[in-house]
Amino acid sequence: MNKMNVGYIGLGNIGKPSALHLIGDQFNAHVYDVYAPAVQELVDAGAIGCETVTELAQVCEHIGICVRDDAQVEALLFGDEGILAHAVAGTRVAIHSTVTQARLMEWSLEAEKVGVRLIDAPISGGAHGATAGTLCYMVGGTDEDLAAVTPVFNTSADSIVHAGSIGTGIALKLCNNFIQYAELVAMAEATRLAESCGLSPEVLREVGKTNGVTSENMYMFIAGRNGFVRSGSPDQGKAYFGAMGALGAKDLECALKSAAENGVSMPTAEFLRERIERVFLGVDESRPEDAGDAK
Repeated sequence: MNKMNVGYIGLGNIGKPSALHLIGDQFNAHVYDVYAPAVQELVDAGAIGCETVTELAQVCEHIGICVRDDAQVEALLFGDEGILAHAVAGTRVAIHSTVTQARLMEWSLEAEKVGVRLIDAPISGGAHGATAGTLCYMVGGTDEDLAAVTPVFNTSADSIVHAGSIGTGIALKLCNNFIQYAELVAMAEATRLAESCGLSPEVLREVGKTNGVTSENMYMFIAGRNGFVRSGSPDQGKAYFGAMGALGAKDLECALKSAAENGVSMPTAEFLRERIERVFLGVDESRPEDAGDAK
């Protein structure tokens, strides 16, 4: 049986374990990343390493992209060396990155001009979910698109949700992320209040578990962050949590841009965007010693 050639671009904390799941009897997994050691790790596991995006695009029937933002996705899609210049007609390109809906729709139209089917398929579940194969894929596309990509996504998915037509997958992801960050900020401030009143975070957790107010993931994050911040140096905290906070701010900015495109006001998202990085770093704006970090 001929195996389908599947490409994966972006071998970070989520992309690398997701790509690892593609290696097996069902697919030939072709991988690319600007960080050569990440590619080599996948090659050692049985994947086919590509030195350029062009090389990958020329041979793959399905290409997944899992990079940071709009600009990085565009750099992969366009230009003389980009995917759209070299992919065979009929190729499906799945955007897993959290981007703005407007840009996603523009990319889809440009892909259609060269016979490439670009869909949105953002993911939820984080690095742990990617490693465990329990990700949730939110797919924006036709029923035909969904049927075509499901075997690929099933290698790392616990759930595949068909959001609707092109653009609805990323809209669903932006809404989900907004709720997650709002809960994270609320949990961080509630924990601070609880501790100031002589309560342990574990008591807050116990009540939250009985009434569904707090999730276990939120508690585990705040507990882990607080432990790290209290035991490590500020520089260590920034090195570990700074990138997560910056990613949160980027995701919220995507939500706000998409909201503006649709004439929707999101004042809470604006509030969160200005504070999410400090929440990840464990900055307490009420403490003078943290004032310098609360800018």
